[in-house]
Amino acid sequence: MAGQTPENLRYTREHEWVDLTADGTVRFGITDHAQDALGDIVFVTLPTVGADVSAGEPCGEVESTKSVSDIYAPVSGTVVACNDAVETSPETINSDPYGAGWLAEVRVAEGTSLDDLLDAAGYVALTGS
Repeated sequence: MAGQTPENLRYTREHEWVDLTADGTVRFGITDHAQDALGDIVFVTLPTVGADVSAGEPCGEVESTKSVSDIYAPVSGTVVACNDAVETSPETINSDPYGAGWLAEVRVAEGTSLDDLLDAAGYVALTGS
């Protein structure tokens, strides 16, 4: 799916994608646009399972051959799962940002709205790609 902006996902202005699941959790990662801008990803720091995260606040880092960038929580809630595979194979984020390169899952805090997230068209308008 690299090079695309999947229609079924929501997006943040900080270049994270969000997939809402049926059980009130979201899975998120960085967008194809973000991984392309970063270049070859060589290291990832994920949030801790059980940690509370706040929308728009840093919850991890992605290090590439070009720079170190914060990962921002797309929603407020509690981290319920992390993709440990990207810590041992961070290049997966480059090759499959919307699939095997996901970063974490968060149980959305009660009262949290996803209305501030962009749809695919809004994200494309933001990035020009």
